[in-house]
Amino acid sequence: RWGRHGRHSRQTVPEAIWELQVTMKQGKQTVVELLGHQGRYLVVDPDGSVRCGKPASVQQSQFLLELHRSGKWTLQLLDSKKYLESDGEDVFCVSQSPSSYHKWLPQLAMHVHIVLYNPTHRCYARADAVLDRVWVDTPVPYLEECGFVLRFRNGMYHLETSSHKYVSRAEKLAKKPSAQTAFNLNLKPRCLAFLSDQDGFVLYPQGKRGRLCLGDNPKEEEEWFVIKRCPQWVSLKTKAKRYVSIICDMEVYAGSDKVTPKSVFHYEFDPDTKAVQLKTVNNRYLAQVMANGRRMEPETNFRALWHCGKIFLQAFNGRYLGTMPVGLVVASAMHPGPGEAFGVRLANRSFLVLRGKYGYVGSSACHDVLQCNLVDPDCIELLPCKPGIYHFQACGRSFWSLSSDGTFRTWGKFALNFCLEIQGSNVLAVLAPNGYYMRGDRSGTLLADSEEVTSECLWEF
Repeated sequence: RWGRHGRHSRQTVPEAIWELQVTMKQGKQTVVELLGHQGRYLVVDPDGSVRCGKPASVQQSQFLLELHRSGKWTLQLLDSKKYLESDGEDVFCVSQSPSSYHKWLPQLAMHVHIVLYNPTHRCYARADAVLDRVWVDTPVPYLEECGFVLRFRNGMYHLETSSHKYVSRAEKLAKKPSAQTAFNLNLKPRCLAFLSDQDGFVLYPQGKRGRLCLGDNPKEEEEWFVIKRCPQWVSLKTKAKRYVSIICDMEVYAGSDKVTPKSVFHYEFDPDTKAVQLKTVNNRYLAQVMANGRRMEPETNFRALWHCGKIFLQAFNGRYLGTMPVGLVVASAMHPGPGEAFGVRLANRSFLVLRGKYGYVGSSACHDVLQCNLVDPDCIELLPCKPGIYHFQACGRSFWSLSSDGTFRTWGKFALNFCLEIQGSNVLAVLAPNGYYMRGDRSGTLLADSEEVTSECLWEF
């Protein structure tokens, strides 16, 4: 999906988001259709005017997509060979001679917190804060260092690491964004992309360790990465302050007092059945309650109940997960109690980037309170408190504060408690210190005033 901002817009509205549907390949070229808001296609009429609707024939909606070194696209109507263009206000398709007016700069419409998977190396990119390098060497992206924030500013992209440094044209990571950290994003359908600088050099893995750096001689397809959403990995902590872990690659115990690779789980959510599945780093699923399940097995499905940042997991047999005195995790309790409550910690996030119904959460120079309709988000630093409870810290080391009217500011002196409740795939709700859920208001103001979780209380993260 990609979006285009209006000239005076602070957010990418749904009407400006288009999904590229690949209909066929013509050699190295791709034929696409643009599916827009409410399931309507971008359609070109015989007079060259452009509208949204249902095409009378594919000749009205099929475009030949051409990628340019600058990261821009041209879209040529397959039937008439005329190019899609804009004068800044209107969009039309009348000219067969391409010019600068026919080049479109796509902006990825997916959430900006991402991971980068290299199909050639079959590994994910990982930032090394000690050596100030990025390596493409991680088969499973459960580490926080595998997460990046893809920032779009002035037509260029900046790749921010989990330690808030930036991938640079220089050999090492940079502390601040600058011209040295600005790249073109060369994007093609199915979220395949590579980053290049103004001189045409591209970022790709080099050497035995797969160091990500600029070069001009990648092997075929080596520079292409699949851009994916940053996955949600969690750890589960019992009342006895022990982490649920996998022993001998199969048995599930709560015996470790620290988080290890064997005590982190990929939290998967089925929106149709509301079932939760927990996948290990070895690609096996927790299955009532052995860690040897496969995804399609019903025993791997759990029902999640949230309470103040803690989770109760109801197994396939209708009973709740708990721990025996020896630490073995079993599904035996008919009713949930303190022994069946697990504290949930986001294992691969030290910060949140929240996007709601109207845009991203962040501070704005035009407003005194936090907003929820921004294009460029703030990173909300997470300071773990009790299991499932966090303090929210702003970039200046001050804390989030909550006013009596339910609005937020970022210059608080004292830490407040926020509870996170995962409500879907990369979706959560935030229970604020006043006992209400945080929601995005249509006016653009971030508020904590909802007694229940509504669509305005759901945040992509």
